[in-house]
Amino acid sequence: MTGDDFGAVVLVIGLVGTVAVLSNRLSAKIRVPAPAFFLVAAAVAAEIRPHAAVLPVTTVQHVVTIALAIILFDGGMHIGWRRFQEAAGAIIWAGVAGTVVTAAGVTLAARWLAGLDWRMSLLLGTAVAATDPAVVFSVFGRREVAGRTGTLLEGESGANDPVGIALLAALLGATGSASGVVTDVIINFAMQMTVGAIIGAVGGVALLAMMRRIPLPSEGLYAPRVLAGALLIYGVATAAHGSGFLAVFVTGIVIGDERAPYKGEIERFHSSLASLAEVVAFVMLGLTIRLSSLGDDDAWAVGLALAALLAFLIRPVLVGLVTLPIRLSRNERAFFLWTGLKGAVPILLGTMIANSGSAGAAKAYEVIFVIVGFSVTVQGGLVPTLAQRLGIPLRTVDPEPWSLGVRFSEEPEGMHRFRVAAGSRAEGITIDGLPCGEDVWVSLIIREGNLVTASRDTRLKAGDDVIVLSDPDNAPQIEELFTAPAVPADE
Repeated sequence: MTGDDFGAVVLVIGLVGTVAVLSNRLSAKIRVPAPAFFLVAAAVAAEIRPHAAVLPVTTVQHVVTIALAIILFDGGMHIGWRRFQEAAGAIIWAGVAGTVVTAAGVTLAARWLAGLDWRMSLLLGTAVAATDPAVVFSVFGRREVAGRTGTLLEGESGANDPVGIALLAALLGATGSASGVVTDVIINFAMQMTVGAIIGAVGGVALLAMMRRIPLPSEGLYAPRVLAGALLIYGVATAAHGSGFLAVFVTGIVIGDERAPYKGEIERFHSSLASLAEVVAFVMLGLTIRLSSLGDDDAWAVGLALAALLAFLIRPVLVGLVTLPIRLSRNERAFFLWTGLKGAVPILLGTMIANSGSAGAAKAYEVIFVIVGFSVTVQGGLVPTLAQRLGIPLRTVDPEPWSLGVRFSEEPEGMHRFRVAAGSRAEGITIDGLPCGEDVWVSLIIREGNLVTASRDTRLKAGDDVIVLSDPDNAPQIEELFTAPAVPADE
């Protein structure tokens, strides 16, 4: 490759990156998730210049695998252990049971609509059963779903990816009689989940200890060290025949809301890297399809029919039934069932099916691509409107480009940051009236991006970020004051 050719390649990469970043603004205006632009643009480019867009499928799988590991790790950190604890049972149940019943429902529909054999129908159903964290996070953008529903959505989208990937890998590797296949699938699936969860938890504790206890010569090395640690945990779990995706997700949860040196910089680094990984994953997956071939074997029609059944019947009915024990209001449940968006994971699993060489594998992959396209554009585009109609509280998190920071050589154990929750005991109370004793000092209040003087008569509002100095042992009780709902006087 000559210097001019290399310069042209860099020019194209820079142009694609710039367009990808700016597409988020367009996505917010027209309410179509940004991944839809990446996926469609790459597919169109592959159609226009098929020879220039040829990539080995194994290369795409490897790159997208690393991208998904980064996305899941960042998603786990965003949830954190405290939020996860609040809905742990619901997240695990929705992630496992919801994936299984969705796979079963799509399998029956694929067998009936696509004319595939039972094995290929089961593989297709398993591939599209998992929701996608990258698409879910992209749809919400700067908006956060308040309360239990938001935690459940984020947790399910992160938890059922490892479930779907492990289940498909077990199905592809199983051989023999029907009873033997079932036994192999159950054993392999259970092993991947168990090993992945254990290594993720142990690795998370070890990584957190390293973050806290081993100093580095430059602050720029702290975030890459965490990234290297997360990828190391993924590799260990995979080498031990466990789910590396589950391992990094659990690791992210373990360290998510724990304190560590340069934790803010680490979180911002991984959030930015996850956004880049999302772009890379959808672009590379888009290059693996040829749009002109989708009409050859009715993949368009079959894919749209299955996508509609999945969105309007299979998930609402089957996942709705298995998640009945989860405590949600009627509107919250409707919103949760609609927001089961598909994305990079089903397409990645589709490439694994296509590589299997089985009869009908190529058609199954094309159908999966159409299902994902429908889910990202139609379902994802309607999420904000549906949230508004159902009265689901969406809190807009505006970027804060300006910061005022203070560095300490030792961890300030007595300094805490809390957000005043709506309905908490602290909401509407003056600082002087807070029932927290004389050894607690509210030193700073951040309200709507502005600093507010913290005087005795300052009245706290929902959404305020409050910097508190107190005895470290009192932190749980003080946090409850700002976050737990107020108890009515007659109770």
